[in-house]
Amino acid sequence: MSAILLRAMQKDQSGTITAVKVGGELGRRIREMGMVPGTRITIMGRAPLFDPVAIRIMGGTLTLRNNEADHIEVEIANPGENL
Repeated sequence: MSAILLRAMQKDQSGTITAVKVGGELGRRIREMGMVPGTRITIMGRAPLFDPVAIRIMGGTLTLRNNEADHIEVEIANPGENL
């Protein structure tokens, strides 16, 4: 498995959050939305201009702007691995 930033993930790609690399108010907001290390996510889609990105997390859908997604590191699941 390889780790990349959430912003670089493609539609239907899945993985597990490994780190949230921002502090302060933005870091707190991201963590409060459930984006914490160990959480599994799947990219559901992107807006026509690629911002924001829709993410499937804990049975719900969440949207993040690219400037927020830039701070979230994800370990990509192998194709065919069930998340």
